[in-house]
Amino acid sequence: MEVILKEDIPNVGKMGEVVRVRDGYARNYLLPRGLVLIANKKNLKTYEHQKRVVESQKARVQQQAHGTAEKLTGVALVIPARAGEEGKLFGSVTNIDIEKALKAKGLEVERRRIHLAEPIKALGDYEVPVRLTADVQANIKVSVVAEEGK
Repeated sequence: MEVILKEDIPNVGKMGEVVRVRDGYARNYLLPRGLVLIANKKNLKTYEHQKRVVESQKARVQQQAHGTAEKLTGVALVIPARAGEEGKLFGSVTNIDIEKALKAKGLEVERRRIHLAEPIKALGDYEVPVRLTADVQANIKVSVVAEEGK
């Protein structure tokens, strides 16, 4: 049986390919899980159209990501935080704090795009990666400084 793959399937093929599989495998496993379409003329035509629409959306998202990355590349944030005498913070600076600081500068970035290996717990300068898409990443400079005494 010939089928069109809706997603990558190990040892079978990549998304969008038309592959030949055994009838039982297609009927009992692939079709019930919605992983494939039967390769007839109607489905081939529909799938090609959907693929073109998705490609144009990907291109638009990619272009927006590159624009945002250019804006973020030159950004340097200063985040004041309460700290002890040895430079250790009371608490920590997380991606939520970085998101708020970016928003204050007029840049909208989702906090899940800001990748901190672990929260910042000491004063100093840090390079924080912001992954906008799978292959577009920008680095921002974050300086954590001691908050002025109250």
